[in-house]
Amino acid sequence: MRRTERVAILLEMLPVMYPNARCLLDYDGKPEKLLIATILSARTTDAAVNRVTPYLWKKVRNIEGLSQSRKELIEEIVHPLGFFRSKARSIQEAAAWLTAHKETLPGTIDELVTIPGVGRKTANVIIGEVFQKPAIVVDTHLSRLSLRLDLTRNTQPQKIEADLKILLPKARWTSFSHQLGFHGRQVCLSRNPKCSNCEFNEFCPKKDVTLS
Repeated sequence: MRRTERVAILLEMLPVMYPNARCLLDYDGKPEKLLIATILSARTTDAAVNRVTPYLWKKVRNIEGLSQSRKELIEEIVHPLGFFRSKARSIQEAAAWLTAHKETLPGTIDELVTIPGVGRKTANVIIGEVFQKPAIVVDTHLSRLSLRLDLTRNTQPQKIEADLKILLPKARWTSFSHQLGFHGRQVCLSRNPKCSNCEFNEFCPKKDVTLS
């Protein structure tokens, strides 16, 4: 099966399978809180971040409070998420930037990645969720499934994003990211993927899949 044919099937099936796919980070509708939560989500789960952020905001109150808090306090709060020192530093530097810019987030990828601690993944989350513009969020799930489904041969997130932009209709960039991400969380797991129960089993090339 050609790659374009496989993509066409995915575009048809995924909305039916995951009609409620969405960003799973809690942020109370406040863009600046989503930015902080997304920075914290690196190399951990959204569920883990959602357990930490309510306590974080209870302690620091707001973005300015986050920027001015003792680093030891922030490190203690985010410790359960791993890489706590670098994450604490990143969110405090981002909070300082937001405070200086009156918590106004720019609306382009190029501008967003100039914020301390913000990489392309975080920038795409903001573009898709806050600004409701098409965005491909290459997280660990989208990266893994794009390789397994042979939608790309690349392993670098920015190259995966570029490949998917060619394959997918622009209007589906954001929804496809969420839907394939849900499939990665529920079926196409990192270890021991549930291939026998997967609706893509018949046409999935299973690139780099190891079944125990």
